[in-house]
Amino acid sequence: MSLRSVLMIASAVTFLALGAVTATAQDGRPVAPPNAIPFGVYDPAGDFQNDTLPSIEHLFLPWEDIDLATLGLADNYARARNRTVLITVEPWSWDQDKRVSSANLLAGIQSGAYDGNIIAICTEIGKMQAATTLRWAQEMEDDTGRFTWANWTPSDYIAAYRHVVELCRPLTPKTRYMWSPKGMPTLVDYYPGDDVVDDIGLSVFGLQAFDNGEFGRDRTFAEILKPGYDLVLPFNKPIYVAEAGYVGKAPYVTQWKTTILANDPAFPELRAVIYFNDKEVAPWPKDYGLPNWKVTDNTLP
Repeated sequence: MSLRSVLMIASAVTFLALGAVTATAQDGRPVAPPNAIPFGVYDPAGDFQNDTLPSIEHLFLPWEDIDLATLGLADNYARARNRTVLITVEPWSWDQDKRVSSANLLAGIQSGAYDGNIIAICTEIGKMQAATTLRWAQEMEDDTGRFTWANWTPSDYIAAYRHVVELCRPLTPKTRYMWSPKGMPTLVDYYPGDDVVDDIGLSVFGLQAFDNGEFGRDRTFAEILKPGYDLVLPFNKPIYVAEAGYVGKAPYVTQWKTTILANDPAFPELRAVIYFNDKEVAPWPKDYGLPNWKVTDNTLP
């Protein structure tokens, strides 16, 4: 297996292969105020490997073309740093040439063609010693075409999500399950039910160029979080920001990094914020490009 393939699966493997990364003077990592809420990170470059602030290690993996043995390495890495593990499973291959259409993916799930993939992944998760949360097929209400599983009919998505949880639960009795919409108004239609959701995740990204181009001003973390938070609050589940990031000039980054972990009374059910410490992999709409959320590069000149 190539080094690149290993790096794509778990940040723990990255650290073993590449070693520590030294923070720069322009480091834009979140700053924890007094009484900060917990912090987690997806960190494939290793910027946080020696940082004591993260308590959650976030991993992304596709359910095709992967070496599941690397989950053991991620487990060891997280336990050595006293971190729990959030595992986002994306139902596709990361090789774009191997991806099936949205309709064929749904048909395959409905027919049981992917049951082997689900069972294999959950069997390995069930072996992990760190506390784990499984997040499957995130941002399902997104209508931009980014994800092949997004924008299915709500009933089709709900059936697929429930099928995954029902297959996995016997194999992962200690794992929590996170339903993770993007935060758009239609998200409520995709809620799969209290019995298959332990936690709710949202996505909150601050791109200064987008804020100014589309809204004519800078926006704050709280402002972007609030609409999605208010929509999921009635479900009475713990709420997480499962993916967060910010890019902009120094004052913008400073404002975000010093407030993103604030224990804000406006969000009493917010349990943690998990930073996406990598470059964006899909272009933002309207030619806003591929923002680099990495804390070593997110402060622009």
